[in-house]
Amino acid sequence: MLQDAKSTVGLEQATIGGGCFWCTEAIFEQIEGVEKVESGYSGGNLPNPSYGQVCSGTTGHAEVVQITFNPKKITFKEILEIFFAMHDPTSLNRQGADVGTQYRSAIFYRSDEQRRVAEQTIKEIQARINKKIVTQVVPYEAFYRAEDYHQSYYQQNSRQPYCQLVIDPKMIKLRQYYQTRLKVNQPIAK
Repeated sequence: MLQDAKSTVGLEQATIGGGCFWCTEAIFEQIEGVEKVESGYSGGNLPNPSYGQVCSGTTGHAEVVQITFNPKKITFKEILEIFFAMHDPTSLNRQGADVGTQYRSAIFYRSDEQRRVAEQTIKEIQARINKKIVTQVVPYEAFYRAEDYHQSYYQQNSRQPYCQLVIDPKMIKLRQYYQTRLKVNQPIAK
């Protein structure tokens, strides 16, 4: 059950990993219908892991974002389409220079319907590309929120070299391909 200070009636959640959570979070914070995005960890075997523990590659967790969204404004399928467009789902356990199982591409489904939509979306995208999609589709078990300094990282640190070299190009691509999906009057940090 969703818990938050504001009403969560009618909202749904998606938990996805597409490499560094800073990148994925920055993208989905801009999308209309997305109410909340939190960076964290999922898919591992250690309760409440720290960033250092996850980065060691020994806990089995992936860096993920947990997206709370309004399905009347954006569907789970639309979230997945943006997710697949904004990272490389054919790269096993890495995104760019970030290497390790914690950077794997993964969808942690919360229902049979989310699993079905994820598998169908992968099938549709796979038919259009030549490389094999390696994105895991696995049951959601738990989400552990990352440390506070990871939350809204790009908004807080857009001048950092990592943000400029890795996230800025994704934000340009987001504006280019998903301009009509962006929140109104929400500037993209620069």
